[in-house]
Amino acid sequence: MEHKILNGIQTFAPQSRKELMQYAFDQQAILVAVNAEKILHATDESRTIINRNVGYPDGIGAVWALKKKGCTHVVKIPGCELWLNVIKEYETSKTFYLVGGSEEVIQATVKKLKKEFPNLTIVNFRNGYLKSEEEREKLIQDVTKRKPDVIFVAMGSPKQELLMEEMYRFHPAVYQGLGGSFDVYTGKVNRAPQWWVKNNLEWAYRLVKQPSRIKRQIHLIRFFILLQFNRL
Repeated sequence: MEHKILNGIQTFAPQSRKELMQYAFDQQAILVAVNAEKILHATDESRTIINRNVGYPDGIGAVWALKKKGCTHVVKIPGCELWLNVIKEYETSKTFYLVGGSEEVIQATVKKLKKEFPNLTIVNFRNGYLKSEEEREKLIQDVTKRKPDVIFVAMGSPKQELLMEEMYRFHPAVYQGLGGSFDVYTGKVNRAPQWWVKNNLEWAYRLVKQPSRIKRQIHLIRFFILLQFNRL
């Protein structure tokens, strides 16, 4: 799959969700979402983590940057949708393990998944609060024992990526970091309405709902300027 370097971050440019999913299974990859904020504020640590794995365009900013680099057919693939695409595509042929969210959220997530995908095999799950090294080791041992094909980890970056890499050393599989996707899936956090999503205006919707995000969103203007002058 084609990829480009964006401010030192290797970012893949899939032309469809199926292409990315197939690549992930062929490579037994760890999937890491890349957006404008991650590109703009990249550090040596974040670059290294993403470049060890498969960074994909989760936000429209990453898509713009990839198109600027010549990837004309790249598509945006929101991580909060991709994990459900993976489940739908591989419901009957793969096994799954879920980590993340509060106990209430992970329980609600599994309950909803079993209702929507009755043939889904979830070998185990747990919340995202690993309070000790012992709990972390028990999780890794359990994943190694149960050997799931796909592991979703919803804990936020870079915590989830570091945990996925640690588990991967003991059990190679397809991993995807999900941030707050379980909260969105269960309705604890509301995503932007479809019109805003389809028109690549999710960031604007969040700003309308949370004006306090203005300091964070103002960086998108800087990102766009750098993009226009080929500085990314």
